[in-house]
Amino acid sequence: MAEHDDALAAATRRLITAFQAEDTKGELLGSTQLDGIAVRDGLVQVTLGVDRARAGSLEQARRAAEAAIARLPGVRNATVVLTAHRTGQESAAAPAAPTGHAHGPHSHGGANRPPAPKPQPIPGVAHIIAVGSGKGGVGKSTVSVNLAVAMARAGLRVGLMDADIYGPSLPRMLGANRKPDVRGDRLMPVEAWGIKAMSMGFLVEEDSAMIWRGPMIMGAVQQFLAQVEWGELDVLVVDLPPGTGDIQLTLSQKAKVTGAVIVSTPQDIALIDARRAVKMFEKVEIPIFGLIENMSYFCCPNCGHQTNIFGHGGARAEAKTLGQAFLGEIPLLAEVRALSDAGTPVVSEAPQSDAGLAFAAIVDQLLVRLKTESEAI
Repeated sequence: MAEHDDALAAATRRLITAFQAEDTKGELLGSTQLDGIAVRDGLVQVTLGVDRARAGSLEQARRAAEAAIARLPGVRNATVVLTAHRTGQESAAAPAAPTGHAHGPHSHGGANRPPAPKPQPIPGVAHIIAVGSGKGGVGKSTVSVNLAVAMARAGLRVGLMDADIYGPSLPRMLGANRKPDVRGDRLMPVEAWGIKAMSMGFLVEEDSAMIWRGPMIMGAVQQFLAQVEWGELDVLVVDLPPGTGDIQLTLSQKAKVTGAVIVSTPQDIALIDARRAVKMFEKVEIPIFGLIENMSYFCCPNCGHQTNIFGHGGARAEAKTLGQAFLGEIPLLAEVRALSDAGTPVVSEAPQSDAGLAFAAIVDQLLVRLKTESEAI
């Protein structure tokens, strides 16, 4: 498989070089710089650097190159991403932002540059809920999976997108390790537990190391948003990686996100990072639905005694300080860990457990908020 991917990468490089040589004046792709090629099991992603001012005029050429790569033998799906490079006239304080296939509303530049387009809804998807945290290890993916499945159990059409490209965990947590089908240039999401899911973990081996640069990661997120056949969904839940980096920015630039949910554990070190996540969503103008305190307390299954291993109530207090809603507490339970490892969401296996009821109560609040957002449109 590795040899096949290497050969496909070489063929892709030759094709892009041919496109670049076709017009060295820059009317096609002659003005671009090849930043990287990533190939995994027939999935090809190319990133091309270009002066930001020229990116819009190269969209037709970008699409042509993408279509040509897709026709190469063995290619299951192809994506070409234009990534803006700053020119000498641009302010050093202005960060380079994705353009072309990755336009963003928060890029900066000269006064004569037209404003970047606003993030757009995904066709057929009514709402997007981003689940984020400033810190890893708080159980955010567990929360994302159970919120998505609980919404499906409530009668909604739900999708779940794993945006943690470096550490995808959805295949294990959903008990679904099969590769997605490809129809034309569209990836078909994997269905499990009543939801549609897409994760890089479905496309690569579980022990593969994703050694990708930022533009490639952003391109993968864009591909999941634009080239997955999500169909008609009431809600798409996006499980974000920890932190406040490229992936979070790409999501805010490319998709109209209805609101965000912040997951934290009770202790101060996690709350500091949760505060950063709140500030990040505020800066990119994504409404915050509220905070969830995961691993809130441990209740002994033998004697029923409650122990606050990580403290208790920290996320509730932080939500009040930040002026945000507090959505609820998820207890630390051995069955949640065991079921997650076994690929079974606790809301399906044990809906009447403390954790199952807690997730259901949080979903009730989110559905009220989604209804409010729909009525405001």
